[in-house]
Amino acid sequence: MLTAVLFGLTASSALVIGAVVGSLWKPPKLVTAVLLAFASGALISALAFELFEEAFHLGGAVRSGLGLLAGAAAFVIADSALDRYVTGHSGPGQREVAHAGASGGVGLALLAAVTLDGVPENLALGVSLAGGVSLTLLIAIFFSNLPESLVGAVAMREGGQSTRSVIATWTACAVLLTVAVVLGRVVAAGLSDSVLAVALSFAGGAVIASLADTLMPEAFEHGRPLNAFATAAGFFLSYVLAA
Repeated sequence: MLTAVLFGLTASSALVIGAVVGSLWKPPKLVTAVLLAFASGALISALAFELFEEAFHLGGAVRSGLGLLAGAAAFVIADSALDRYVTGHSGPGQREVAHAGASGGVGLALLAAVTLDGVPENLALGVSLAGGVSLTLLIAIFFSNLPESLVGAVAMREGGQSTRSVIATWTACAVLLTVAVVLGRVVAAGLSDSVLAVALSFAGGAVIASLADTLMPEAFEHGRPLNAFATAAGFFLSYVLAA
């Protein structure tokens, strides 16, 4: 359990770091996009060689495949509901909001989007710990949290919120996502191999959906041409750690 707490704190610490940096400095979009691209590559590698590989080994093609699709569907439904709440229509919520202008509401919407992305990622991290330490997924989540919280903090500061308020808000989000890691580990501990396979693949499907809907489109839009190299670098680092 201590390992789950430490992993949760490490992965979520990026939210606090990003909030502090974003409260004091507005980085170029290229910087955050390249970080998102790096995180995307790392997540792809971690999902392919840890999460889904383990799910496939434990439950076979049918269980792992259905779990993957169910996880992606769950994310899409939740993300679409958030988009309708924030923007009045469904679609890529974080990108829609990011281009809508800088205000307190924009920053809070980004916070909500990051939380929605982060819960399945951190649950997946916790579930993966049932089969051993997952450094690749930890690093991937860290580098996805950092640019998202940085951009959100910038929007909240431009909306008039104080530095203390911004940092406190993102710290609360970090605590929530740390709890998600511990919860994932606790739940996974009592699962049979077949059910654990579904849980792993479900979490993986949600993460894949967040990659396709949020991280990679943002990296592609603002990070060209460096996004391709950053994605490859993230994939390579994650693969080396998993090998």
